[in-house]
Amino acid sequence: MLPISDTVPRQNPPIATWTLILVNGVIFLFELMLPMPVLERFFYLFGIVPARFTHPDWAVWAGFPLDDYWPFLTSMFLHGGWLHIIGNMWTLWIFGDNVEDRMGPIRFSIFYVLCGLTAAIVHCLWNPDSTLPTVGASGAIAGVMGAYYFLFPTSRVIVLLPVFFFPFFFELPAVTYLGFWALSQVFAGTLSLATPNQVGGVAWWAHVGGFIAGIVLQFVFVRGAGAYRRMSRDEYGIEGAWLPYRYWRESSWRLPTRFGCSSCSRRFNRSSSSASWRPPGSA
Repeated sequence: MLPISDTVPRQNPPIATWTLILVNGVIFLFELMLPMPVLERFFYLFGIVPARFTHPDWAVWAGFPLDDYWPFLTSMFLHGGWLHIIGNMWTLWIFGDNVEDRMGPIRFSIFYVLCGLTAAIVHCLWNPDSTLPTVGASGAIAGVMGAYYFLFPTSRVIVLLPVFFFPFFFELPAVTYLGFWALSQVFAGTLSLATPNQVGGVAWWAHVGGFIAGIVLQFVFVRGAGAYRRMSRDEYGIEGAWLPYRYWRESSWRLPTRFGCSSCSRRFNRSSSSASWRPPGSA
């Protein structure tokens, strides 16, 4: 299933998201200009090769520089092909702008890098003997998806499901789509452990590590409630259960009595029983 869009409007230009997409795109265009032997060496030097860090003797024999940990950062800006970078950048575009809205561009950038670093470390711990380079922003983007999963559980995602040559579009709750995606990574990662020769080419556990890191780190990087004004009901996160009380406590709005406001002389229009609660100031 390919995500097409979500239902959460953004408030501010996603400067950090645009910048990350631009940087990844420029680096990928640079990769296209390299001859294949040079590109392979490029991936080995700047991608994550777990055995390089877990087996120093082999790393010296293979000619890797010692005490060089930059690949944990550089690997998340490299991609192995058109489908790889388009899929990653499209997913970042769908989910990154809303998470950036809740964090701000600088916090979001730091959050993104930390999720990518966590994913790379998890990959090394899970595949300590691997001598193959791993590249891609998938781990960092999985962290963005993890944060989105927690921050916007009432959001909905429009997904494309191609069946043979026919495209089918569905609207799913974000928690359903992202939860299914996370479980599929765990399943594929477990399958790769049971049949290592049958499932390969994807760092499944790096995705899982990045997703969990995103859920955890968003508690640190999300800005306070006062710095963010929700624009739609789809933006109400898991913390939304206490929002009605916060609006009642922090604003002049009060629950109306039968004939008007309990603290002023204003009257309120009676709402139908089917109408949903909205905070003051929303349309």
